Amino acid sequence: MTTTQSPISLYGFLRPRPDRVDQVREFLTSLIEPTRKEEGNLEWHLHEQEDGRFFLYEVWRSQEDMDRHNEYPPLVEFFNNLSEYLEGPPEAYVGTMTSPYPVS
Repeated sequence: MTTTQSPISLYGFLRPRPDRVDQVREFLTSLIEPTRKEEGNLEWHLHEQEDGRFFLYEVWRSQEDMDRHNEYPPLVEFFNNLSEYLEGPPEAYVGTMTSPYPVS
């Protein structure tokens, strides 16, 4: 499938509740390989900050690809129960990339 759309990036921080850090880490880590294999995924990175937050950086070929990823049932369940896992709402940013994305 080819597209002329610009890639979409998503990045942000998640601050887990102190009693849920291990669960959030385990869940996010479990997403790495399956997400990287999804059609339309160009990058997916997880970082753990010194202050306890998790930083996510994703790049998708298109909005449609990112939307399809966000329909993944375990991710939907996590989104629906964020208040059980996080201290507050995610700090997230989504946008169309203006810099060229390298084509492999």
